[in-house]
Amino acid sequence: MTESLNMIRSSFTLAALSLAVLVGCDKAPQSTSTDTSTTNTMQTQQAPKTVNAVAPIAKKVPHEMTIHGDTRIDDYYWLRDDERKAPEVISYLEAENTYTNTMLAHTKTLQSELFEELKERIQKDDDSVPVKRGDYFYSSQTRGDNEYPTYVRSSDFKGADQQVILDVNELAKAHDYFAVSGLSVSTNNNLMAYGEDTVSRRIYTIKVKDLSTGKLLEDTLEGTNGGVIWANDNKTFYYIKKDAQTLLGYQVYRHTLGTPQSDDELVYEETDTSYYTGISKSKDGSQIYIWHSSTNASGMSVLNADDSKAKPERLIEREDDLEYSVSKLGNTYYIVTNLNAVNFQLMKVDVDKAHDKANWQTVIAPRDDIKLEGIDLFKDYLVYQEREMGQSRLIARSLTTGDEQTLSFNDSAYTIASYGNNEMDTDMLRVYYTSMTTPGTSYDINLTTGDKTQLKQQAVLGDFNADNYASERIFVEARDGIKVPVSIVYRKDAFKKDGTNPLLQYGYGSYGATMDPTFSSSRLSLLDRGFVYAIAHVRGSQMLGRPWYEDGKLLTKKNTFNDFVDVTKALVAQGYGAKDEIFAYGGSAGGLLMGAVANQAPELYKGMVAAVPFVDVVTTMLDASIPLTTNEYGEWGNPNEKEYYDYMLSYSPYDQVSKQAYPNMLVTTGLHDSQVQYFEPAKWVAKLRDYKTDDNKLLFKIDMEAGHGGASGRFKRLEDTAFNYAFMLDLAGIKN
Repeated sequence: MTESLNMIRSSFTLAALSLAVLVGCDKAPQSTSTDTSTTNTMQTQQAPKTVNAVAPIAKKVPHEMTIHGDTRIDDYYWLRDDERKAPEVISYLEAENTYTNTMLAHTKTLQSELFEELKERIQKDDDSVPVKRGDYFYSSQTRGDNEYPTYVRSSDFKGADQQVILDVNELAKAHDYFAVSGLSVSTNNNLMAYGEDTVSRRIYTIKVKDLSTGKLLEDTLEGTNGGVIWANDNKTFYYIKKDAQTLLGYQVYRHTLGTPQSDDELVYEETDTSYYTGISKSKDGSQIYIWHSSTNASGMSVLNADDSKAKPERLIEREDDLEYSVSKLGNTYYIVTNLNAVNFQLMKVDVDKAHDKANWQTVIAPRDDIKLEGIDLFKDYLVYQEREMGQSRLIARSLTTGDEQTLSFNDSAYTIASYGNNEMDTDMLRVYYTSMTTPGTSYDINLTTGDKTQLKQQAVLGDFNADNYASERIFVEARDGIKVPVSIVYRKDAFKKDGTNPLLQYGYGSYGATMDPTFSSSRLSLLDRGFVYAIAHVRGSQMLGRPWYEDGKLLTKKNTFNDFVDVTKALVAQGYGAKDEIFAYGGSAGGLLMGAVANQAPELYKGMVAAVPFVDVVTTMLDASIPLTTNEYGEWGNPNEKEYYDYMLSYSPYDQVSKQAYPNMLVTTGLHDSQVQYFEPAKWVAKLRDYKTDDNKLLFKIDMEAGHGGASGRFKRLEDTAFNYAFMLDLAGIKN
């Protein structure tokens, strides 16, 4: 919504949204269907098949690490290989893959059935809703069995004169992994820049295409974050270059078409490694913004988009614990900020007076129990999004009369977000809406009348009927008396609130990322087989406002883990799940949650899936050469300070592995992961094998081609989902 560092969320957060797709917590529109007979399915339960296979045993090479007078011995540090080419390491990872495939070989038929089931729900020929930017309407298309989208544009909403501007399927043919980022069209609509990543390290090569001829220009820019912002002369653009070691985007360059990258001008360099850097353009096209964002502070610098030699100027000097984001309307900045407001407030100021906070004037005052999340500005309207008691809502205010109306929807718990609102002079608001039982739906809302026009609801192939499913939102009391929100969904005719259903609980709980309840077609494969699915909105998110985040990071991080465990206990006690059939899933920072919970309360869970898990917290946070370390001090703390070192060490999953029984576990990673390096889960699995006292499965699946977000193609992602589901269904004794 706001032109801000809402656009530059933590890479962990972005990854979590991608990983959540694998367990049905997806943010993007998805398809759905299948109505597997739950009664028949539940009657075919059998014990998981036992396979005699020898698990890989990693050798031990003691590696001492001493700080604050404390020495830790890491026997598996040798698994770290920054080049990802060491034969001994690759051989070990391949052995883990072989073992995993052997142990789950008896589920191959189930995996295939699940994959076909997931695939059959998807509308193969699908178009996104066109979004207007400038003179054109832009959209994407997927066709047939293609893995990737094709991007198109036309001069009207109906697409009468549709033009293909980028066919990702053609570009991806020669690559095992392929990702496109940051499609950006010049002001005159003739040129398009985009980024390519063929390794999955999120380091992109920028290319420029002439849309009138279809040919690529000679300009090729290496080592970038994949996005560009065009100046208004249509021959100059700005991009961010990444540090090759830390993968931190920290330099903003200005490039002139037709010149080599070596001649590009360094416009801004971030010297504080605790800050992320981003770039964007004001909605009216007059200004270019360089965004600065750390965990606890944010700000921006401004350039004139009409001046190809402009120098950035700070809006205000950066301050610790001060966050703000800015939207421009005419000669006024509207500022969402935490200045004197824990849950943020909206202020405004004349553009030429913005440098002095004393000139900022309150538009929406701060409120203790309501968090202001962002705004969209139009010529005659202000639309703001706020959250109360865990639920977001959109409110439209007339800038002429001050009258307001809440844009309402029917579900008790849902996700709503505005998107694609690039035009100032309009009274139409584009929104995306979904709930756990409502497929993703795009609307245009008339801000004058409040009337909604449904543009598209994601098609659900097969015999899907939303009335067959029910969702609930409950609050669970944690051990310290705090009430934790939980979103629940199940199939009505397969659920009895008597403690007999298997249950999958998902959690994340870091970076203030709020995993709102959404619809997923993939999730139906679990619900139709009798599973209950629950999202534990644990502390560390902002589900209940900014204090909910502050109470789940740094020296209160253990609240995140305690909340998850307490939610599990409550769901069992209240009959939502069978005490011996509880499963847990988390990815990235949610993988840290899985690791901490596995150490704390392994007896509660039959199985866990930890996807690309951040589990070696202390070692990683002590190594500034690893991506996302210094930027994360505000989230986890700096272990170079003893207080934070001691606290991290007390919950770090890798360090706290003990000689006890652990749940059945499936751990996944990508060799080229740019966010959580593959060696974190590799070391964790090796140590778990050595310490655990049970005979439960411990499986490690490494995608040797992918990175943090998993596979790049839409059907390959479904294969990963089918694999994860088969692991859980097999443990639950559900064979078809």
